[in-house]
Amino acid sequence: MNILDIIARKKEGKKISMVTCYDYTSALIVAKTNMDIILVGDSLGMTMQGYKNTVPCTIDMMAMYTHAVVKGAPEKFILGDLPFLTMRKGLESAMNAVEKLIHAGANAVKFEGVVDEDLVRHVVNSGVPVMGHIGMTPQFFYQLGGFKVQGKDGASAEKILQDAIALEKAGCFGIVLECMPIGLAQKITEMLDIPTIGIGAGPHTDGQVLIWQDLLGMNPDFKPKFVKTYFNAFDPIHNALIAYDKEVKEGIFPEVQYAYK
Repeated sequence: MNILDIIARKKEGKKISMVTCYDYTSALIVAKTNMDIILVGDSLGMTMQGYKNTVPCTIDMMAMYTHAVVKGAPEKFILGDLPFLTMRKGLESAMNAVEKLIHAGANAVKFEGVVDEDLVRHVVNSGVPVMGHIGMTPQFFYQLGGFKVQGKDGASAEKILQDAIALEKAGCFGIVLECMPIGLAQKITEMLDIPTIGIGAGPHTDGQVLIWQDLLGMNPDFKPKFVKTYFNAFDPIHNALIAYDKEVKEGIFPEVQYAYK
């Protein structure tokens, strides 16, 4: 899978699958699937680092996790997330951040919101594929007043629509549409020539992305409306740890077959 394959999927009417992944071991599993894109998202600030939002993520943090995922799934198309403010501190800062993710092994980068179109064009013209991200943009957590659906009224929907057009004109090869009404996501998808990847944006986008921990049921206390849980990983892992703890304390483990003679 490469950028041309991804763009061609839209023309062919074939859906694109994307999943977040943050570590080597998980990447080994994804590598053995038909998943099209791995996103090393700054959502790792919450899922891996325990922060309340994605704002604390740094470019060095993103590069480190990206490098780990690349080693686990070297043949996959890997999209690296540009964290908070990296595209808003000028050309040099943006290019340094992009360089770090590409050197870490990412095949493309993603950023949230709309920034200077000339800046996006410069990144694209430098040989780096760029994906946009609009709607509910987690890096704007404080400005949006939390994680809330966007584009529910006419004015905000029109703003998102115009943002999508601007990102396509700037050279993005695709756009993530997050937490917006079904009709708005469908309208954007039909209007653009580039693929849209939805998360909480309904079934009419060109593809879908979910967070690894969410779709695998790793946190039973976190259940957003748009997440379908494909496996309840929490209970079997929890039970395995309880069993291990019990056997160690009762002197059962390790049995002879687990010891060297």
